[in-house]
Amino acid sequence: MSQKPTKITITIDTEFSIAGHFDNPEKYKPLSTPVVTCPVDGQEQGLGFMLALFAKFDIKASFFVECANYFYFGDQPMQSLVQRIVDAGQDIQLHVHPVWLSFIQDSKLGSFPRNDDCAQRSFDDLFKAFKLCVEVFERWVGHKPLALRTGSLWADKNVYQVMNALGIPMASNIGLGVFKPKEDELQLVSGRRKVANVMEVPILTYQDVNILGKKHQKSIQITSCSWPEMKHILWKCRKLGIDNVVILTHPFEYIKKADFQYHKVTKNRVNQQRLTKLCAFITEHDQDFTSATFTSEQKEWQSVEHEQIKFAIPNRFAIGRKLHNKLNDTIWRY
Repeated sequence: MSQKPTKITITIDTEFSIAGHFDNPEKYKPLSTPVVTCPVDGQEQGLGFMLALFAKFDIKASFFVECANYFYFGDQPMQSLVQRIVDAGQDIQLHVHPVWLSFIQDSKLGSFPRNDDCAQRSFDDLFKAFKLCVEVFERWVGHKPLALRTGSLWADKNVYQVMNALGIPMASNIGLGVFKPKEDELQLVSGRRKVANVMEVPILTYQDVNILGKKHQKSIQITSCSWPEMKHILWKCRKLGIDNVVILTHPFEYIKKADFQYHKVTKNRVNQQRLTKLCAFITEHDQDFTSATFTSEQKEWQSVEHEQIKFAIPNRFAIGRKLHNKLNDTIWRY
């Protein structure tokens, strides 16, 4: 067993929503701040809940902030949220959903298709898209990002070549349970690997088996993993000597919404409990685990690759998780 604590990085994709605008632009407008703050009865159950929880347990997390939304909303909505995250002492990195670039009206900036996929794009097209978003990030945060995450984890090797050209040294684009890239060298379940001189730090992926015996790859996310399952995975990683564990979540996972326009919302108590238990677990087991961010680990993660380790979990966890998630999805006030 490693003498150093296993590093747990909670990553929060912080983004706005198209919210049906492309399907019916006259009826629906994109949504900004409420998708991140997630107010319920006057209290923030998204960003506010997370920042308070992280402060309570002294957890440092990496917020991957989506910047292309600037080209629809302007600076104010996301920049004001960025300032709150900075003031709370949390880490900020770059997230890109390129579909927002289709709102650009200035021909000098270029013309972009209504396409949210960062994979299967030309180098020049993606370079222009990422460069515009890096410029927005620098204006909001005050420096260049150290890491980038593509929207919906859609990535190919070209993404890393563009990142390298822009001087972004780290990525967290891979989560095989969410999206599986075509290239073999991007089939990463854990560890760290340099791709086109960019260090990829993937979301941890593990294997489970369903009741029919079919094997399934699953990436660790707050909204989809039960707490008993997550706790088992963390101890398994510790035992196997996995150096760092990246976990994915979003602010909107801490509410339930009745429709994509967020007209009716309530707390997602199950997901809030999962994140609370995770933070408490890290604090209580501080000899074995510690929270870490892309900024705090920059020197080591940029320079040292770490071998990926594959593992499976017992199928009882998959069964329990599916039952729990089904109840949570079905019962509004569960």
